[in-house]
Amino acid sequence: MNAPPIIGIQNLSRQSEDGVPLLSPTQLDVFPGNRLGIVGESGSGKTLLLRSLAALDPIQSGELRFHGRAVHGNQVPPYRASVVYLPQRPVLFEGTVESNLQLPFQLKSNADRQYDQRRIESWLEALGRNATFLSKNQENLSGGEMQIVALLRAIQIEPQVLLLDEPTAALDAGLTTSVERLVDCWFNESKQQAAFVWITHSMNQAERVCDTLYLMDSGRLRLHISNQEAD
Repeated sequence: MNAPPIIGIQNLSRQSEDGVPLLSPTQLDVFPGNRLGIVGESGSGKTLLLRSLAALDPIQSGELRFHGRAVHGNQVPPYRASVVYLPQRPVLFEGTVESNLQLPFQLKSNADRQYDQRRIESWLEALGRNATFLSKNQENLSGGEMQIVALLRAIQIEPQVLLLDEPTAALDAGLTTSVERLVDCWFNESKQQAAFVWITHSMNQAERVCDTLYLMDSGRLRLHISNQEAD
């Protein structure tokens, strides 16, 4: 890679209150254009690692960097506007799909961005849905539809890095395909040469949506294979 990494962690480690290692010292760089997959069982440390990349958990040891600069203090809010974390079970607020999509633009960190209904409708069209979906109340959404709304809410602010925490683990095959397609649409349309990190239990899914794969086991991260190199 000639370009510098967008985000990176150096010697990141974490342990429980009683001293049990949860994450071994870990290095990971995320470059523009990366489609990184991290595969591991429950309890392997995948979510701990992703939440550290999202600056959602305090770093006990090591360093998180954004475009070469350490992230801490008042740099965290703008960092989170550029590096967006999508949990497995998203939270939506009362109201319609559209009102939930408009919420991020009320934040100070997104003051220079505007809600673009046409763009949202184009993504919905790619998923086989029309604009009437925007008027649905969040109380009437299925779990899969909630995940789609949360994903739309994340990608519309054009993050530089999208962090996906098993976003399809509870979805059927059809909705899983919809989520994968939506991430692919955003990635290909990105004007910032974005990147994503996708954690999953499924090696098949990781090989399908990612270019470079890592395995996570007992808090240890190791490179598995690059699909591009395998070709």
